[in-house]
Amino acid sequence: MEKEEKPVEQKNDQEDNLEENSKINNQSSENDNNKNNNDNKDQSPEEKIIELEDKLTRTFAEMENQRRRFEKEKEEAFDYGGFTFAKEALNLIDNLERSKQILQQDETLKNSEALKKMLEHFDIIYKDLISTFEKNNIKEIECLNKKLDPNFHQAMIEIEDDQKVPGTIIQEIQKGFTLKDRLLRPSLVGVSKKSDTKDKKAEENEENLGEKN
Repeated sequence: MEKEEKPVEQKNDQEDNLEENSKINNQSSENDNNKNNNDNKDQSPEEKIIELEDKLTRTFAEMENQRRRFEKEKEEAFDYGGFTFAKEALNLIDNLERSKQILQQDETLKNSEALKKMLEHFDIIYKDLISTFEKNNIKEIECLNKKLDPNFHQAMIEIEDDQKVPGTIIQEIQKGFTLKDRLLRPSLVGVSKKSDTKDKKAEENEENLGEKN
């Protein structure tokens, strides 16, 4: 019989321990709440006012930050809302350039009055397009005879040219454009490099100088 009663006694002990732990936790939380209430009661009216002013200041600062973010997003939407359309509109320039090149390479039209008139019309259309783009803050990127700038130019080929500083843009393959301060697309360009023969001669000269020393 004693063996059967032991589990019951253990169970009762566990329940008593749980009740005691629960009472301790409740008492601890009550003490914390009482402490906070006492702290608030201990504050003078001036301290309470300072605390409220601090909270108001923080709230107004957060509201101001939100207002500025909204204004910035609104300005960007207004300034760059047509970014995708502007990028697609550049295809007009590309197609116009390709059509002009095809006509110029047509042997049957070479040196003819018809070709001359067509090219004149193409130039007028091109100038009108560029003018319309500029009115909408879409501008060409100047590149010829400038140093390669990875932010605006993309080098496609290297061309030997001992008259230019290496890395100078000497050929424009495709025009680049910007929308205000944002890049629509980079200019595709060819850049200068020193000729291989000149490089070899420079290496030979250095080797000869080294041997003399």
